[in-house]
Amino acid sequence: MKKIVLGILITLAVLIVAFYTVNAYIYHEKQATAVANYRDGEYRIEGSSVTLKGGVSIVEAAPGSASKVTTRYFGNDYMVDLDGDGREDHVFLLTQETGGNGVFYYVVAALNTKRGYIGSDGYFLGDRIAPQTVGSSQNPRHQNVIVVNYADRAVGEPVTAKPSVGESVYLKLDPTSMQWGIVEPNFEGESN
Repeated sequence: MKKIVLGILITLAVLIVAFYTVNAYIYHEKQATAVANYRDGEYRIEGSSVTLKGGVSIVEAAPGSASKVTTRYFGNDYMVDLDGDGREDHVFLLTQETGGNGVFYYVVAALNTKRGYIGSDGYFLGDRIAPQTVGSSQNPRHQNVIVVNYADRAVGEPVTAKPSVGESVYLKLDPTSMQWGIVEPNFEGESN
């Protein structure tokens, strides 16, 4: 009987140690790298990690490939407290060129944490657009909602046409997942 109880206790101890080991590993994997300067941060663009150094990242598209993926800090900085911790975070635009004619624009955020700046997922704005302003939503029901204004081409126009149609996107960052969600600008709630 003592052997059975001892065996159960040892098994429980091993399971508890294994649980905490796996939990610690997952916690550390989810913790993004914090940096002192947000222009040197790590951001996710189209599912891939991009680490900027001085606002630029140049990576070979594929091993042995002549093309490169270049990600650059574009600007349009807007400082706002996105996560309610009392520290101002940075919202700004990145561009990415993948070897073709396109210049793809993304909205990213750098949360200002106690450890330093942590980069977000990039929200795709468009290809060869004309960025305008970044600011906060004026809707009083929108808490920490960012508005990004830009000019795009009219429906049916070729990508070579000059952007001339004003567009706005309302975004809210989820500080846990570091991903953007789209917010309806004038959502009134469900109808009866």
